[in-house]
Amino acid sequence: MGRITASRKQMKPDPVHGSLLASKFINCLMLDGKKSTAQRVFYDALDVIKERVPDVEPIEVFTQAVENVKPAIEVRSKRVGGAAYQVPMQVNRARQQSLAIRWILLAIREKKGRPTHLKLADELVQAYNREGTAMTRRENVHRMADANKAFAHFAW
Repeated sequence: MGRITASRKQMKPDPVHGSLLASKFINCLMLDGKKSTAQRVFYDALDVIKERVPDVEPIEVFTQAVENVKPAIEVRSKRVGGAAYQVPMQVNRARQQSLAIRWILLAIREKKGRPTHLKLADELVQAYNREGTAMTRRENVHRMADANKAFAHFAW
């Protein structure tokens, strides 16, 4: 299983806030290798957040938003004797983070017709307040896991 991944070791913290999470987010936000564009979108979003949530540092809002979206459990398909069960399982830390980032980005890419930095600011403020599209997706994942608790004994 020696597949090469964008390793955590190479990742530099982002230039403005020195946050590894932010630079990971910018990398995921980036399309077609346009990092400066992704950075501009991200920092513009933080500026918008600064106006909306005046008493908290915008990078804090961002970090907390990602924290809020992270799922604790998810269902995974498990074949047991010819039947596929949805088995609830703990989500490990790296996967929690990547899922949270992916869901936030999916949420802003679904919404059409406004500049990305505004959509991103919206979604982050909403996630910070535990609402919004990405949060809904997390709730659904948790609900699925809850509904399939009966199969938890298949987890290993």
